[in-house]
Amino acid sequence: MRNKHLLLCVFSLCMMGVASAQTQPTAKPKLVVGIVIDQMRWDYLYRFNDLYGANGLKRLLNKGFSCENTLIPYVPTYTAVGHTCVYTGSVPAYTGIVGNNWFDKTTNTNVYCTDDSTVNPVGSNTKGGKMSPENLWVTTITDELRLSNNFKSKVIGIAMKDRGAILPAGHSANAAYWYDDKSGKWISSTYYMQQLPDWVSQFNAKDVAGNYMKKDWNTLLPINKYDLSSADDEPYENAIKGEKTVTFPHRLSTIGDADKYESFKTTPFANSFTFDFAKSAIENEALGKNTVPDFLAVSISSTDYIGHSFGPNSVEIEDTYLRLDNDIADFLQYLDTKVGKGNYLVFLTADHGVAHIPAFLAEHKIPGGVFNEGEVSRELNKMIEDEFGMKNVVQSLQNYQVYLNADEISKQGKDLSAVKKSVIRFLAAKPFIIHVFDTRELASTTMPEPQKTMMGNGFNPKRSGDIQFTFKPGYFDGGKKGTTHGLWNPYDAHIPLLWYGWNIKPGKTNRETYMTDIAATVAALLQIQMPSGCVGKVITELTK
Repeated sequence: MRNKHLLLCVFSLCMMGVASAQTQPTAKPKLVVGIVIDQMRWDYLYRFNDLYGANGLKRLLNKGFSCENTLIPYVPTYTAVGHTCVYTGSVPAYTGIVGNNWFDKTTNTNVYCTDDSTVNPVGSNTKGGKMSPENLWVTTITDELRLSNNFKSKVIGIAMKDRGAILPAGHSANAAYWYDDKSGKWISSTYYMQQLPDWVSQFNAKDVAGNYMKKDWNTLLPINKYDLSSADDEPYENAIKGEKTVTFPHRLSTIGDADKYESFKTTPFANSFTFDFAKSAIENEALGKNTVPDFLAVSISSTDYIGHSFGPNSVEIEDTYLRLDNDIADFLQYLDTKVGKGNYLVFLTADHGVAHIPAFLAEHKIPGGVFNEGEVSRELNKMIEDEFGMKNVVQSLQNYQVYLNADEISKQGKDLSAVKKSVIRFLAAKPFIIHVFDTRELASTTMPEPQKTMMGNGFNPKRSGDIQFTFKPGYFDGGKKGTTHGLWNPYDAHIPLLWYGWNIKPGKTNRETYMTDIAATVAALLQIQMPSGCVGKVITELTK
């Protein structure tokens, strides 16, 4: 009887221990680091893989979790929209960020995504400091983290581009910092602070960007190792500002003071510079030493500047990614030392991909081409004037949409629907355009998937244009040199998504996942609320 009583006591104690363990809060990472590589195509993970080191992208691929088939679910696939989607889990229809720029019909002006005339620059006297997240309608995962613990978490956004720092950091961030290409310094705005912290001023005083520009850019490896790229001297590449050649070595040290800080953006050293500043932020803001998780949002912008100028098949891009791989390895090692292995959570993704340069495609008998939005806009206005007797009815043509002056059309007693039909007919006659439709009639427009869903997700009745058009693959708005992005096609919409660190088990999935799923998954991992406009779904492979 005594033994039975003893066993009952032991059993009860065990069950109390189990119950106690179940009520303990789940441990969380000390620091979450979001890394967005601007213009990184998914195939760069594998195309240059043989030349990557063991501790950068390969470390993330081999010891982390890769979502191999992650797609962007909207158009246009631009920088501001991508950064917004990653951190909100939402699409332009809800976020209000419909492009890097859009036309505001209430003021008849073009709007830049992070413009805010009510704030002033901090650390600069340029207009580039009058920025904030005011145009963003929804919360970010960084906002939700702050909301979850009564704003105890520290959140900082860093990027060379203002939109790459501001939109990820969200509305309630402690700070966002971006690059002033007039002075070579990191700046902010009065939305966040009245003056730069001492550590930022001290960093700026070192003129790190200027020092990087004192050395020339040569290839990291002997140039004959770059056999995955086109010839170094291609007529369809754009030179770095201040240079007269598109070939290695790039004589950065000869670029004059008037151009050097702007030219710096189109070098791989600007990526190192960004990671330098990110480390300084972790150190000086004591990120990862909080009682709750902190969040550092880092965007690597120079991959985009270099990609636009030289294209995805250039020696410059191949060399840039080899150097970026080294930067990532160095940054991960820093996190190991400063925050501790297993104490930080990293996700790495891209805001969009990029198209091949059409002239490169032509060399290999692959379809592609360009058109000029300005020319098409002028042609449309002339057609409308000839047909309806009204001048300058097309107010803007951007984001592959036409903005019409509906007020002027009404004032002159003309039929808006008739004008729209003429515009649609005119654009449909262009050989490179496939679909043209009234944006408010998308539901009844015959269009294949995934285009139709992506168009719907990208349409915002307050900020989008009146008429949308799409192209043959390989075509875009641009010039004879360089390339761009913005369309639904896989080269623009298929992005990498890697997870590493805290509670992440190695593996991969080839099932379809979406950019909108990133914020939803971070929310699940941190056990916090999804952002207010989130439409993504949790990547359950990461939460099992």
